Amino acid sequence: MLNISVLVSGGGTNLQAIIDAVADGRIPRARIVQVISSNAKAYSLERAKAGGIPAGVIGKENFPDQAKRTQALIRALQDCNTDLVVLAGYMSVLEPAFIAAFRGRIINIHPSLIPKFCGKGFYGKRVHQAVLDAGETVSGATVHYVDEGVDTGPIILQRQVAVLPEDTADTLAARVLEVEHEILVEAIISLAEEINREKASRS
Repeated sequence: MLNISVLVSGGGTNLQAIIDAVADGRIPRARIVQVISSNAKAYSLERAKAGGIPAGVIGKENFPDQAKRTQALIRALQDCNTDLVVLAGYMSVLEPAFIAAFRGRIINIHPSLIPKFCGKGFYGKRVHQAVLDAGETVSGATVHYVDEGVDTGPIILQRQVAVLPEDTADTLAARVLEVEHEILVEAIISLAEEINREKASRS
């Protein structure tokens, strides 16, 4: 069984896509063991509660010291025997100590075709406005491994979305978000098979 921990900060539609995919069996032999938010007001926490998933808050408000916050995150994930960490709209940059603890087992969803429109400052609607300002005809979403950089880890999966002449940042964001839901689930399915095989070989 693949133990997934999901880190969130906002509304959690990508979290909901994972919850639904686990519930209906599209992600086989997997369970979400916990949801951790950096924001106590995130609607993601309500989604977790509705799904019967343990959820908590580890953020700047209750852990103002960054090193202690990182250690609290690591402990929380290790206590649940986390196999895969999924960043689903998580707006905090992870410290090197966290990356080291879960290296090769952390993935993120980003709303552009990396290496375009990614890195520091590129998040939320800013990404889509930058795409429009650059006159791009294609955008999309990327699932990638997380390393010590910002959106610099190896790419797992990408999918394109056409940029329409009449697009605003909001309309483009809505179409990209649909693709985010699709490829995040697809990436987890692929990784679940791989990780479960490794776990079986060790048992």
